[in-house]
Amino acid sequence: MRRAVVAWGVVPWFVCGATALLTGVGQTQAAESAIRAGVAVADITPPIGYRMSGYFSERPSTGTHDPLQAKAIVWRQGDEQAALVVCDLCAVYAAVTEPARTRAQQKTGIPASHILIAATHSHTGPLYFNALREHFHNKAVAKGGSDPCEMVDYPAQLTDRLVQVIANAQAAARPVRIDCGTAEQQNLSFNRRFHMKDGSVRCNPGSRNPNIVRPAGPIDPQVGVVLVRDAADNRPVASLAVFALHLDTTGGTLYSADYPYYLEQALRQSLGDRLVSVFANGACGDINHFDVTGRQTLKTQYIGETLAAAVKAGLPGLNPVTRPQLAVRSEVAQLPLRTYTPDEVALAEKAMDTLGTGEKPAMDLVKAYEIMNFKWRKSDELAALVQAIRLGDDTALVGLPGEVFVELGLAIKQASPFANTMVIELSQDCPDYVPTRKAFAEGSYETVCSCVEPGGGEMLVASAVRLLKQLKP
Repeated sequence: MRRAVVAWGVVPWFVCGATALLTGVGQTQAAESAIRAGVAVADITPPIGYRMSGYFSERPSTGTHDPLQAKAIVWRQGDEQAALVVCDLCAVYAAVTEPARTRAQQKTGIPASHILIAATHSHTGPLYFNALREHFHNKAVAKGGSDPCEMVDYPAQLTDRLVQVIANAQAAARPVRIDCGTAEQQNLSFNRRFHMKDGSVRCNPGSRNPNIVRPAGPIDPQVGVVLVRDAADNRPVASLAVFALHLDTTGGTLYSADYPYYLEQALRQSLGDRLVSVFANGACGDINHFDVTGRQTLKTQYIGETLAAAVKAGLPGLNPVTRPQLAVRSEVAQLPLRTYTPDEVALAEKAMDTLGTGEKPAMDLVKAYEIMNFKWRKSDELAALVQAIRLGDDTALVGLPGEVFVELGLAIKQASPFANTMVIELSQDCPDYVPTRKAFAEGSYETVCSCVEPGGGEMLVASAVRLLKQLKP
């Protein structure tokens, strides 16, 4: 077991550099067109004993395999600024990201709408929000008067850390060079929904199930890559990799960033031990690492190191952003949410009390959980923030809330005017799964565990494509 670093520490990773010697108008133009970037890392590991997220059972943590981190990149060009923060968490929620972005704007001047905060979806991080946390917390308080698993106000501390890591990254901003492009990684990701012989569609039907006919959807083998280099000596200081693969490969009760931890370790072997590797999950709501043909069982370290090899193999093919054009656009898509009757809510409350007893079928508990999550929403619509960040002529990032189906991410890429479009899911908020209309009609786990009505995912696609077209120079 690896020891955790001091919790809640925030470390700026300075991007040092020097500008070219220019004179007159050329010098002024270069200063206006040059892009600067800063990187910072914060430890967001909760105390040992805090409940862990990812499953429908109570799972207090027992230790730390590798510290959970929030990693921030701030880009700056002239008066334009943008920030990307990715956290080793199962999800981020508006209750945290909205005040964090507001306070970060007050502290740094970066507009809140220009700050994209996302989660990697690690299933070995803390359970700090949603109906499941509320259920276990209330049960503990009713039993003993307090909750021994929640020794700290984690959401408040997380908010503080997010604000500080953005400020530290901004303070570290120096002239940089940026290379962007894509790599390809096959045989790590698999669509987890399958057409079955009885006409149904099932999620994760089991290895070598003889009733499987074919996968119900595609994968996205593309790895989006951004490499940030020191302008003075061309040293790599940060990388961003975006790949569509569910982060549920570790399990257990030790805090861990899952395979992105091994991705960073492997990249540092060739790019330097001070490299900050930022991993963001692509649209992968229906993508897992399970190969149901039974040919192989993919392990966490293998996934991280294999993904790192793909990134490194793609580095020679990256294109320098010779004309940085930093810009950000965002809009709020009002997604229709499912609604439930008081009787349905009452039945869901009773079903939640059977968690861990085996009395209810798994899908009944999934539906009960989703109905209870409905109580957190203030209206029958979700104000879903969609963001797009342009780095140059050919490269843009898109942030979407929820676990977005891969088909929706592929639709955005296909319609985007940018050759390199990196779609990042689980940003700003988490309405659980965001399936396609087709998937809703087919049914199965993800369509039950979703707050949105059919068509909500297609609304996100329309918003993202609209923003990208606005950003195309």
